[in-house]
Amino acid sequence: MKIDWNKKYTTIAVYSFLVICASIAFFSILNKIDEFTSTLGWIVSTLQPFIIGFVIAYLLNFILSFYEKKVLVFDSIKNMKKKGKRGIAILLTYITAFIILYLFTKFVLPQVVDSIAGLVNDVPTYVTNVTKLIEEISAKINLESEYVGLAMDKWNDFVNYTISIITNLLPVLGETVRVILSSIWNIILGIIISIYLLIDKENFCALSKKITYAIFSNEHANVAVELAHRTNDTFGKFLSGKIIDSAIIGVLTFIILTVFKMPYTILISVIIGITNIIPFFGPFFGAIPSFIIIMFVSPIKALWFLVIIVVIQQLDGNIIGPKILGDSIGISAFWILFSLLVAGKLLGLVGMIIGVPLFAIIYSIIKDIIEAKLNKKGLPEQTKDYMN
Repeated sequence: MKIDWNKKYTTIAVYSFLVICASIAFFSILNKIDEFTSTLGWIVSTLQPFIIGFVIAYLLNFILSFYEKKVLVFDSIKNMKKKGKRGIAILLTYITAFIILYLFTKFVLPQVVDSIAGLVNDVPTYVTNVTKLIEEISAKINLESEYVGLAMDKWNDFVNYTISIITNLLPVLGETVRVILSSIWNIILGIIISIYLLIDKENFCALSKKITYAIFSNEHANVAVELAHRTNDTFGKFLSGKIIDSAIIGVLTFIILTVFKMPYTILISVIIGITNIIPFFGPFFGAIPSFIIIMFVSPIKALWFLVIIVVIQQLDGNIIGPKILGDSIGISAFWILFSLLVAGKLLGLVGMIIGVPLFAIIYSIIKDIIEAKLNKKGLPEQTKDYMN
C-alpha cells in the first residue's frame, strides 16, 4: 500500500503543534492561576444575567411543554398561530412559577425561619437536660469515673459541634437572602432573558445547529447534534424528575411527621425534600441533622423518625422514584456513587446535583466509542460476552 508521506507528516505536525500550544496554555494558567481565576470570575459575573436566564428557561421549559402539549389542545387554540399559542403557554408557565414561589415564601419560609430561631433558643435547655440524663444513668449503673469523664468529654465535643452548626443556620440563611437581594437586578434581567429564550427556543436551537454544520464536517456535525440531544434528554429527565420526586417526598414527610406529632415538622420536611435532590447521599444528608434536632427534644421520637425515614426512602427508591425517573440515567449504582464522589469533590454541592447526569453523558460517549471500535474489529459489543 502506497503511503502519502506528505499528508502523514502534515497531520503529525498539526497535531504536535496543537499539543504544544495546549501544553503552553495549560502551564501558563497554572503559573498565573490567581489572575486566571480572577478573569474567569469577572467573565462569570458579567454573564450572570444570561446564566440565570438560561437556568430559569431550562427549568421552566418543562412546564411550558406541559401546557403546550397537554393543556392547550383545544380546537380554538390549535388553529391559533404558533406565536399566539406560545405566548399563552409562557404566560401560564410564569404564573405557575410565581404562584409556587409565592406559596413557598408565604407559608413555608416563615415557618422554617421561626423553627430555626426557636431551635437556636432552645438548644441550651435541650443540652442541659440530656447532660443531666447521662449523668443520672452513669450514676445508676456505677460506671468508672474515668469512663464517665471520657464519655462526658465526647458528649461535650458533640454538643459544641452541634451548637455551632445550629447557631450558624440563621447567619447562613441571612447570607443567602442577602446574596439573592444583592443580585435582584441580575435575577430580573435573567427572568426577562428567559422569556426571550422560551419564545424563540426553536430559533436558538436552529441557529446553534446552523453554526455547528458550518464549522464542522457533516459527519462530525451529526455527532455533535446527536450528543446535544442526548445531553438535553438526560439532564431534562433527571432534573425535572428529581425536582418532582423531592417535592413529593417533602410533602409526604410533612404529612407523616405531622401525624406522629414530631417537632420542627416544617423545617425537617424542607431539609428532607431539598437534600433528596442529591442521589444516593441525599437521604443521609437530610436524615442525620434532622435526627439530631429531634433527639434534643425527644430521643424516643428521634428513633421513630429514623424508622419513618427508612420507610419513606424505601417507598421512594422502589415505587415513587422509578415511576417518575424511569431509566433516565442508564448507569449502575457503582457509577452513580463514583460520579457523586468525584463531582462533589470538584464542584461541591452543584457537582453532587449534576454529577450523575454529567457522568451518564460521558459514560455513553465512551461506550459508543468502545462499541464502534469493537464492531470495526468484528468483536461482540455486549459486556456479558466477555465474562468467560
